[in-house]
Amino acid sequence: MADRIIDLRSDTVTRPTPGMRQAMANAVVGDDVLGDDPTVLALQERVAQLMGKEAACFVPTGTMANQTAIRAQTEPGDEVIGHEDSHIIHYETGSPAALSGVMIRPARGPRGMYDVDQLDDLYRTPSIHAPNSRLVLIENTQNRGGGAVWPMEQIQRVTARAKELGLRRHLDGARVWNACIATGLKPSDYARHFDTVSCCFSKGLGSPAGSAVAGDKPTIARVARFRKMFGGTMRQSGVLAAAAMYALDNHFERLAEDHRNAKRLAAGIADVPGLSIDPVGVETNMVFFIVDPSLGTAAEFCARLKGLGVLMLPNAPRRVRAVCHLDATGEAIDAAVKKVAEAAKAVAVGV
Repeated sequence: MADRIIDLRSDTVTRPTPGMRQAMANAVVGDDVLGDDPTVLALQERVAQLMGKEAACFVPTGTMANQTAIRAQTEPGDEVIGHEDSHIIHYETGSPAALSGVMIRPARGPRGMYDVDQLDDLYRTPSIHAPNSRLVLIENTQNRGGGAVWPMEQIQRVTARAKELGLRRHLDGARVWNACIATGLKPSDYARHFDTVSCCFSKGLGSPAGSAVAGDKPTIARVARFRKMFGGTMRQSGVLAAAAMYALDNHFERLAEDHRNAKRLAAGIADVPGLSIDPVGVETNMVFFIVDPSLGTAAEFCARLKGLGVLMLPNAPRRVRAVCHLDATGEAIDAAVKKVAEAAKAVAVGV
């Protein structure tokens, strides 16, 4: 294990399992641009059923899933309300402005969450002088919030108020599967509070690519149109859809193992001098810890870890992110903890 790279940068680094590769090789395909790839059609129907929605659209990436959902439900000059730590703000290259011509009005709150009081403060009464408040976004689980799971009661409060205000509601559910495993709820339990929901197959579920957007038929028809406009239609994409179908069949329930490994990793890191973490706050597969100035910056600490064969990502000047996934076994997590302690000790003794 010591000679192998332990890659905990993200749950996107997984490789297709042998069974998934076989499913991809055997996929029945057509031309999805022309709307006749049977495996894509089957996946879209399945996602719609899982989410309790009328329709779904398969897209290449999570970013495209969110951005087609935004474009389908807004007009240029509108405003989207979402947390300041939202993925759409930090990791989607300014797409809301570039592709949809909308502004983001950021909310604040612990662990990437906000509540009705902030929604009321951020909502704009219709006026010729201001952007139109149009869409409310919730990200669950919340990436920069440490993989936190929104409490269902809070989702209900925020989305109910948004509906009263006449706002559309979008769930960035890239890791909604993790939220479901953590809470025992079904995807539809979350999705029913939203007009649209995105979900990702290439993170914890381990597919090589692919996401989907689910919602009512007219909205998903617009999503499909903007998928084409943004360059996201593919031809024989049933090969990727087959991987997603396999992942739903075989990798959904096993996400519980990633959650256990994350707690295992957090508990080990908590014992390392110079590193700060609250293991109780680890709810799903994501682990964030703080590096004391005596150990350098987060980037410097990650560089030392890389030299020891462990890959993690600096998330802020002193914050490091590690993500457990399909390819990170319990043995690998134990080895990673030892390397984290070794990296910290090396600085402490001046090596």
